[in-house]
Amino acid sequence: MFQLGRSILLRSNLTEQSPEKLWRTYMQLTDVEAVFRTGRSDLKIRPIWHQLEHRVQGHILFSFLAYALWKSLQIWMERSGLGRGVRTVIEEFARLKANDVILKTSAGREIRLCCITRPDPAQRALLDRMGLAVPERLGRPSWVRKPKTWHEM
Repeated sequence: MFQLGRSILLRSNLTEQSPEKLWRTYMQLTDVEAVFRTGRSDLKIRPIWHQLEHRVQGHILFSFLAYALWKSLQIWMERSGLGRGVRTVIEEFARLKANDVILKTSAGREIRLCCITRPDPAQRALLDRMGLAVPERLGRPSWVRKPKTWHEM
């Protein structure tokens, strides 16, 4: 591959493929590389740390699922007219946080609510464009269990 100004020249010895098919194949390769970079940098997982067979298989499964999610988000973005910049959307949505709020009741018990931060205007615009909504809370409120002894902690 050579970059000439704003143009890219992709050279190949595959003569049976059309230039459009070669370009799509190359773009798939860059997508897969981006997903693996995400796994290494953002998620801090590397196959070199797995020394047992079931851990290696788990890593392969996790990598496949990450790629499937990446592609799904990319297709969703393209259909929404947002381009192919999955990394940008992930970084934008990474600023949304979930927080546990614990409320005391008059009976002395505690209830846990998992609340989501409100999207800022940029996040709201992305969510609207993609047809998504962020809930105020995740799940149902739950009672906080206090351990009876230090062994249950």
